[in-house]
Amino acid sequence: MTQAHSTTKKRFYTHLTEIERGQIAAYLQEDLSYSEIGRRLDRNKGTISREINRGTVKQIDTFRKPYQKYFPDVGSRVYEENCLHCGAHSTVMEAWDFIEFAEEKIKDDDWSLDAVVGHAKRHELFDYIPSTKTLYNWIDEGKLKVINLDLPLKLSRSTKQRKARKHKKVLGTSIEERPESVETREEFGHWEIDTVLGHKSNDDALLTLVERKSRHKIVKRIDSQTAAA
Repeated sequence: MTQAHSTTKKRFYTHLTEIERGQIAAYLQEDLSYSEIGRRLDRNKGTISREINRGTVKQIDTFRKPYQKYFPDVGSRVYEENCLHCGAHSTVMEAWDFIEFAEEKIKDDDWSLDAVVGHAKRHELFDYIPSTKTLYNWIDEGKLKVINLDLPLKLSRSTKQRKARKHKKVLGTSIEERPESVETREEFGHWEIDTVLGHKSNDDALLTLVERKSRHKIVKRIDSQTAAA
């Protein structure tokens, strides 16, 4: 008979043992909920749910009626096959419990990778938790059952830090910030300035000034298009 109340410290998302898989099968025979099974085994409900999904197979009874049943050996075999077939190196193998948790949260709950990693670290759910960048790389390499289309938002991340320019030239008030009275041309004295360079000219240019209200124009030849000129 399995122990109903454990005094051991609660374990989150670590590998299930064969004994625990047998206990899960026994508790399912008693029609216990996933939450109750998790409480008795000191396991998270999600761990129990994923294990039962792995080890559940369809059967046919004597009346040729289909039903589903969990088998501990099937759960163990599927878990090991998933680890082997993921094309994973040792680091991915070490994070396999976290990977299954991440796949579930991304696909079923639309969590972002940042949310998955942050939640796992904040609650210390796993012995090994990769960084968000590592998780993005694993998805791009096809080591997870999640693809980029499954992600609610994939950000382009840059590790380069942008430095503010020193001695940035102050060019005055932007044309977009000028008063409304300038736009309506109700006041005299607002000028627009520009330079024009002809196709066949040398370095000479034309400086044009236009008063907005009267449309009075002043055109003057200057040596070049430079700010000094």
